[in-house]
Amino acid sequence: MSQQHSAAPAPTPTSASAVATVAKRRDWWRDAVIYQVYPRSFADSNGDGMGDLEGVRSRLPYLRDLGVDAVWLSPFYASPQADAGYDVADYRAVDPMFGNLLDADALIRDARELGLRIIVDLVPNHSSDQHEWFKRALADGPGSPLRERYHFRPGKGENGELPPNDWESIFGGPAWTRVTEPDGTPGEWYLHLFAPEQPDFNWEHPAVGDEFRSILRFWLDMGVDGFRIDVAHGLVKEHGLPDLGSHEQLKLLGNDVMPFFDQDGVHDIYRQWRLILDEYSDARGPEGASAEGRGRETGGRIFVAEAWTPTVERTANYVRPDELHQAFNFQYLGTAWDAEELRAVVDRTLEAMRPVNAPATWVLSNHDVTRHATRFANPAGLGTQIRTAGDVELGLRRARAATLLMLALPGSAYVYQGEELGLPDVVDLPDEVRQDPAYFRGAGQDGFRDGCRVPIPWTREGSSYGFGDGGSWLPQPASWAELSVEAQDGVEGSTLELYRAALRLRRSQPDLGAGDAVEWLKAPEGVLAFRRGEFVCVANTSGESARIPAYGRVLLASGEIAEVDGEAKLPADTTVWFTTA
Repeated sequence: MSQQHSAAPAPTPTSASAVATVAKRRDWWRDAVIYQVYPRSFADSNGDGMGDLEGVRSRLPYLRDLGVDAVWLSPFYASPQADAGYDVADYRAVDPMFGNLLDADALIRDARELGLRIIVDLVPNHSSDQHEWFKRALADGPGSPLRERYHFRPGKGENGELPPNDWESIFGGPAWTRVTEPDGTPGEWYLHLFAPEQPDFNWEHPAVGDEFRSILRFWLDMGVDGFRIDVAHGLVKEHGLPDLGSHEQLKLLGNDVMPFFDQDGVHDIYRQWRLILDEYSDARGPEGASAEGRGRETGGRIFVAEAWTPTVERTANYVRPDELHQAFNFQYLGTAWDAEELRAVVDRTLEAMRPVNAPATWVLSNHDVTRHATRFANPAGLGTQIRTAGDVELGLRRARAATLLMLALPGSAYVYQGEELGLPDVVDLPDEVRQDPAYFRGAGQDGFRDGCRVPIPWTREGSSYGFGDGGSWLPQPASWAELSVEAQDGVEGSTLELYRAALRLRRSQPDLGAGDAVEWLKAPEGVLAFRRGEFVCVANTSGESARIPAYGRVLLASGEIAEVDGEAKLPADTTVWFTTA
């Protein structure tokens, strides 16, 4: 007897009360699905072509119905926008392009009413060069105490004309810029691991730690549920700032411990921060909070680390019980669509996280890497920074399958805005619209990040496909009309409905979500199969269809499958979920 199974069951509504019930459980973050919003590209409420907080607020019901537990907001702080808000001038203010503090407060309150938690970005490695501290440090000249809060150094060479060491910027060129002193003479140099507009803080200075502990409390008192820590691996530099001795430093990133990345001293900072967060995780609220805050049941507040480390074992150091809660698994993000490689990184991750009792935190896309629909459309081995479209249909098919695989693994998962629509990167943006500082610094990255930051489409028509009443700050392809929310909403088998169905099942299946182990099952070459209780996931990463046991009732599949006489025919680049119950 033959039976066909479609990619996704017909959609059913997700109630706000069900979402709220799940969101309130203890240690919600151990199996949470968290949705990243890049505010400037999510929804524009005032027609200026730039997304804003009110736009995000207006779309919160969409995120509730998608089935996520929390929303991570990329930076919306006051900033000159030299690096899309990751150059912060005032950590306690909202940039006018995004709104104001009242808008932030309204967004946090509305999210809570819908059962959603809000996580905000924190940028502690560097500030903007327009931060008040840095501006005063420049104005005061050499010897200023404010210069000690950054890394100012005299240059090398006869007249100090050479940088203090050989470190290179992530965005290309030297990691040092020489200043002109108040008297007009060439002066000291300051360190910036990213753009010159992003001077690095000196975390050995006590005022820096004091300031960020105050910033944490400010936003916790505003009601946020946690922080994503930008460049969490970069705050502490090796004492003396020694030369690295290499002129191809970008190739070493994430492959070795560097004198400016993944230094052990960062963990002392996060232990101090964890004490603050744990105060606010008590249901009674923190001492000194407002009366409203003291009476609110907040549940657990969390930290998630953006920590690029050489190994998952080094990543696990960030999520020890007295430090952070989650750390993105970038080793998994960079793994090819290959069963053997995927199994290896899953095993290493679970083994590394088990001793520290932390959940694995899976991710496939974000605002800094090429979307996985485009990565998987290209040959393996090209990394996470790709500027070619590749085979678009193949990329989408693999992306859908990869998502079901990720959501079946034990732990937490992050979803980047637009991936639930199957959006690819926009690889043909005109040079004149690019804004990625890496493009202008000549880092060899060619401004690739702009391609994953194009505003998402909500409707089939309109000047920006429903993003706003005006245009959009980056142009959207005409092909995105049929990838819009409107085009996919309620359409059986669409990528949007696949995500909705997967997240709904993830909530209802007791064997999905939190955990620290999988039981691997025998499978054909190129196929990955594992069991978690009464749940079975099978992913075919090969280029050909495969016959597998029909482990039970099909819950969901990323493509069409057929069952024949107790076996299932699983097409190439397809994942299926079974239940044996």
